[in-house]
Amino acid sequence: MFGATLLLSLREIRRHLLRSILTTLGIIIGVAAVVTMVTLGNGVTASVQEEISSLGASNFIVFPVRTDRGTVRQFDQGDVDAVAQQIAGVEVAAGNVRSNATAFYNGQDWDTQVTGADSAFLQAQSIDVVEGRAFTSEEETSGKNVCLLGPKVREAIFLPDASPVGETMRLGSVSCNVIGVLEERGQGGGGADDDDTVMMPMKTVQRRFRGSDKIDYFVLKYDSAYSASVIQDALVDLLRERRLLQAAEANDFNVIDTAQVNDALGAVTGALTAMVAVIASISLLVGGIGIMNIMLVSVTERTREIGIRLAIGALAREVRLQFLTEAVVLCALGGLAGLLLAFFASVSLAGVIDVPFVFDPMINILSFVFASAMGIVFGYYPARRASQLDPIDALRHE
Repeated sequence: MFGATLLLSLREIRRHLLRSILTTLGIIIGVAAVVTMVTLGNGVTASVQEEISSLGASNFIVFPVRTDRGTVRQFDQGDVDAVAQQIAGVEVAAGNVRSNATAFYNGQDWDTQVTGADSAFLQAQSIDVVEGRAFTSEEETSGKNVCLLGPKVREAIFLPDASPVGETMRLGSVSCNVIGVLEERGQGGGGADDDDTVMMPMKTVQRRFRGSDKIDYFVLKYDSAYSASVIQDALVDLLRERRLLQAAEANDFNVIDTAQVNDALGAVTGALTAMVAVIASISLLVGGIGIMNIMLVSVTERTREIGIRLAIGALAREVRLQFLTEAVVLCALGGLAGLLLAFFASVSLAGVIDVPFVFDPMINILSFVFASAMGIVFGYYPARRASQLDPIDALRHE
């Protein structure tokens, strides 16, 4: 019975193909909009989480801030060593300094950022050296002129098929021996491009580029078995003590917990994605109303056909099932078309806004099921109206 009803529904849809396509446009657009928005939202969330993860997991980033007096008190190595040695749960703490310079090699030049850091900084932020090696302790202690290249700097001034390891380049007036190449990391904190950098031992940058032993900021990595809030409280207390801050004075530094930032940004992007998806789903309701209208028109057009079926013995529930099946099939076909449209739109837009394409099977299945259910919701009234026609009056209908 159901198979025969389904074949009748498909035949009726094919007889009025253009009208059926126009009728399902609302469903197609609604499904495509919802799935596309959720997919792009997932891609944005994944991109943000990837950027945050480049700062390292279970990390605190500590940097000085401007006080009410308009001054900024920078950190020194003593602050970093005290944090590493006196706070339980801290695995490693490492400072960082930055400067700007022009990189020169074999007639090529590139304006870039010089980063002063040690192997502890690489460990704290989980940065890998993909070619060559990292700094040795002797190079860090003596401040030797050795460097690690970011991927963009390598691409800009070195030949693509030649290894830069072992070559000598210049940063401004400072010569350095390339000992390795850093992994690709993307955008970093403060909008800086972490791939467009040359990393040297911190003492080298302090002496040759900054002329100061101060530190711009430092990173600490803590054991995830410890409470982040307890470590943060201990960190704040220790730094306030070292910086001789009175009880009434505000902190002249800020502490960022990368895990909290990751969770907060994930929650915000998730909420925005849900809101946009709800707004887009309104078009599904509009599409459902279109289905109801066209089914009512179909009932009116086929009144004599309905009268003949009822007169020769068809049951009211069989007539109701036929029209309900047509509505569900229309919505299901519209849902499938919407999913195909959403797939191509998501892939294209993800490339345009430079976020990963994250396929979510659950939202695709739910959108298809919801679209099909719209056929039941908005097709029931026309189907019920058809089943309640009086056979005699229906046969008289012109």
